Amino acid sequence: MYYVLAFILSYGFGGIPFGFILGKRVKGLDIRQHGSGNIGFTNVLRVCGVKLGLTAFFLDVFKGFLPVFIFNHYLGLPYGILAGLGALLGHTFTPYLGFLGGKGVATGLGIFIALSPLTAAIAFGVWLVLVIVVRYVSFASMSAGVVLPIVIYIKYGTSNIFLFSLIAAILVIIRHKDNIVRLVQRKEHRFSLKKT
Repeated sequence: MYYVLAFILSYGFGGIPFGFILGKRVKGLDIRQHGSGNIGFTNVLRVCGVKLGLTAFFLDVFKGFLPVFIFNHYLGLPYGILAGLGALLGHTFTPYLGFLGGKGVATGLGIFIALSPLTAAIAFGVWLVLVIVVRYVSFASMSAGVVLPIVIYIKYGTSNIFLFSLIAAILVIIRHKDNIVRLVQRKEHRFSLKKT
């Protein structure tokens, strides 16, 4: 019963499309019709500016963190992992926008902050350094996704949290399939900010 509850509640909460809501409410635009068309924080940052982009980032992190923290703290790690899976799938396949969502990077960060803060910090550090150095957010995100299960394996071995991190990393990479094509073709846009 609680396993089902952990997944469903986390899926519903993780599915809240904060990037889309912010674009609509504050800027009066459908973020899906601008930039890359993605509802994640990177596209919000590019299209709507730094303030809304960072707001979307922190809200996406929060919706991954909160349900995982609650279920992990009160019911234990298996429930926390299931809540994490629900939140991640909710974000990437949001039921509120026809099951078309973001790529899971910020929400995934929130999930693993709740499950394993140190490994989440290492993965985020890799992401941040690569964004600054190469300025391809997609490449940085996929690289952080690859680093996360490696670091978790080093710390926890072949545990349930490692298996979940592997699933999360694969999902993030799959969600970046169009970016991979553009990177190979050298058509991917480097990251830049709209200062509004």
